[in-house]
Parts: sequence; C-alpha cells; structure tokens
Amino acid sequence: MIADHLSGRSNQEENTGQLANRPKLLFLACYFPQVPAIGAVRTGYMARYLARLGWDVTVVTPDPSVWRKVEDCGKVSKELEREGIKRILTGHRWRCLEPYALKCWDQGVGRLVGGACRMIARRLDIEPHVGWSKEAERACSNLNPKDVDVILASGKPFVAFRVARSLSDRLGRPYVLDYRDPWTDNHIAPRPPRSATVREEVSLLQGCAAVTIASPSWAESLDRRYGVGAKVHVLTNGYDPDEMAAVNPYDFGHCAIVYTGTFYQPKISISSFMAALKRLKESLKETSKKWYFHYYGSQEDHVREQAANYGLNDRIVLHGRVPRREALSAVKGANLALVISSIYEQCPLKDKGIIPAKIFEAIGLGTPVLLIAPLGSDATALMAPTGLVKSFTGADTQGMASLLKDVVCGQAPQPKNSEFCSWTTMSKKLDAILRECMASTTRHHDMTEAEVRMVRMRQSRLVKSKYPGGKSL
Repeated sequence: MIADHLSGRSNQEENTGQLANRPKLLFLACYFPQVPAIGAVRTGYMARYLARLGWDVTVVTPDPSVWRKVEDCGKVSKELEREGIKRILTGHRWRCLEPYALKCWDQGVGRLVGGACRMIARRLDIEPHVGWSKEAERACSNLNPKDVDVILASGKPFVAFRVARSLSDRLGRPYVLDYRDPWTDNHIAPRPPRSATVREEVSLLQGCAAVTIASPSWAESLDRRYGVGAKVHVLTNGYDPDEMAAVNPYDFGHCAIVYTGTFYQPKISISSFMAALKRLKESLKETSKKWYFHYYGSQEDHVREQAANYGLNDRIVLHGRVPRREALSAVKGANLALVISSIYEQCPLKDKGIIPAKIFEAIGLGTPVLLIAPLGSDATALMAPTGLVKSFTGADTQGMASLLKDVVCGQAPQPKNSEFCSWTTMSKKLDAILRECMASTTRHHDMTEAEVRMVRMRQSRLVKSKYPGGKSL
C-alpha cells in the first residue's frame, strides 16, 4: 500500500528533522499518498526523502474526500506526521472530467453532461484536472514569502506547473518543474497537442528555475525543442530500500514469471513475449520443469487473447488488479519479472526515454528482469550495472526464450550494483538542485510588482518569437 512508503525513520534521520532554519519547500502534487495511483509513488518518495534531508515540506494536494479510492487515510496522516510532512488540502472542481478517479455526479443526466464535457475538453486539449488549479491557488492564498523558499510542482497533471508559476509571481520565489512524463511530446498521447498548449509549456519552462525529468532521452528532447540547456536535470524514478525490505515474497511453489501493470498498445504489448513463451514451452516439452506466467492487472482480456493465439492457456495465471503490496510481494517471490518499454526495435527519441517505474521496484526487490526495449534505450543503458536486467528487442524472441530457459533451469542473472537507482541516492540529487535554485535564483526573491511584470513581458515576447502569430499567455 502507498501508505507504507512513508514508514520508518532512523535516529539519524530524526536528528536531521530537528535542524533549525530548515529550507521551506512548497510541493504541488495532485497525486500523493493516500491515492492508490502510480503518480503518487514518485511524489511520496520525494516528500519523504527531502524531509529526511532537512527540508520543511508542505504538500498541496486534493482532500482525500474528492477521490473515489483512497488508502487508509488515518494511517497515511500518521506516517506523514511522523516524517514531519505537512499538507494543505484543497478542493477540486470539474470532477466530471476525470470520473474514474474523482467522485462526481455520474448517473443519469449527470453521466450525459459529464460525457459531453469530457468530449469538449479532449477537443480543446484541456487537462482533466483543470479544476484543481484554482482550488490549489485558493488554498495557498494565506501563504506569504516567509513561508516558502522554493516551489516544486510535479506533473502530470501539468496544471500544477501553472499553479507553481502563479504562486512564484505572487510570492517572489523560484519554481521547479518535475516531469514524471513528457507533456506536449508524450509517448502515449493519441494526437499532437494544440499550439496554445505548446506555447504555455514554453512560457512555463522559460520562467522556471530548474527542470527535472525522468530519463536522459526525454531531457535531450526537451532541450532540443525548447533550449532549456543547463536548467534540465535527469531525475529518474527509483526504489525505496525501506519499502522493498519490508515486502514478504509470495511463494508460488513453481518457477514464476510475473508482469504487473498496464499495456499501451501497440507499442507496449504482450505479443512478442508470448511468442518467446511458446518457444520456451516447445523447448521444455520433454522435461518436468514446472513454470507459469502470472499477470497482475486490469487488462486480462488482452493477455488471455494473446495466450490463446500462442497456445499458452495452460501456462497463464490471471490475478486481476490487486493492491500494490500484493503486486510487490508477487514480484519479490517471482523468478523473473517482465518489463516492457516498447516492442519496436527502432523508435523516436521520446520512446527511447521510457523507463517503466516497475523496473526499479524489481531491482530493489532483487528480482531478475527480462526487459523488452528498443535499440539504444535509456532503460537498457541505465540498468546494465545492476546485473539483474537482460534486455531484448521485441523481435528477439529466440534471445528471450534462451533467458527464460536459463531461469527455469535455475540459472538466473545475479545482482551487482543497484544503490545508484535507490531514492536514498536520487533524493540527494534533488536536494542539491533545490538548494542551488534557492541560493542562485535571486531574481525571484523580494521582487517588486514592476519587476514581476517585466519578467512576464519578456516571457511573452519570447513565446511570440518562437511561435509567430501566437497570442501571448
């Protein structure tokens, strides 16, 4: 459970929390622990480890009452309090734009109205969480400059970036943008973004003090498109050693190959791996080796269909969607975890930058990984030093089958070095970035209204020059 991310604290860390004059971080995170969503994992780790590194962390996030599904709110609150993390809880308007995550009127007429609103929002490229931005600003209206040293916003939703700039203008404090995924160059976006959305991203990037993004290729793409240069820093996802150590392995009783999560077809599909499993099944026909592929997630139909295509129905176990703790237990007990960034051998830069967060969890749990990724992918390069990850293109079913046979026969890859991708290490990099912004971005501190207007005018002129004919923001 996500609440478990925030548990435990050493004596040394407690002493750190008692330091006087701690720098004050205002953290805008729509998805944050108590919400059982992958977006809450990264933000929870950030808040926890920054607090341990001496930051006074205040998180601006929606009240639990707006979400359809939440973890144990009482437990989460106690864990946050133990870590010294404060929250400013907000409302959320226009919940009908995100009806699967947010409570809203979705019966009868409400369902029809909500559907119409969602259709219009998609056509106009309006974020489903647009109703959070004004509520977040309102909740922060009582803050003054002495309450904040740096503003950090995590997206998506990228409306958090808009709120960060607004608060930065009002408080005269620098803001930092954290991209969990690309915004207008997203690898799973169904269509290109509207020019107005691109202009807004340009403006927000020009005004920020720093940018963090989850892979080297995405950082390169951002710099190519917008010239962010030294502002951009690679801050991948990672694993939490405390959380991983607390996971109990599930005893499958046989050689288990596990995949947890979602597929994004056609580039993230199970088909090529099923072809490798078919080769494995044929090569082990005369042996007594017992193995099964276990799927944990909501897309059972996709897995079932592909298994039938390759004659693997007798080798597949479907578990459906389960709590995070159960999924981690399965990965820890598995002999091999499957991770897919893309089944395509060649792909654009933005696809090479896909590093699924689940790969960090498998490494933190000490489980070998079969990674399906394009040639030259960031995931392949980054994970090579761990010793646990073996990478293949989607077309290399023979190579995959060879590794699978080794694993079934008890010859799995062995771990080497994984500490570099833990949040213990990653948080130190984030800490340095934020402190540098606080120390060097003096133009954001104690700015007069006239100076703020001048900054906004320069940003507007830059946007117009980059996108001739576009309106200023």
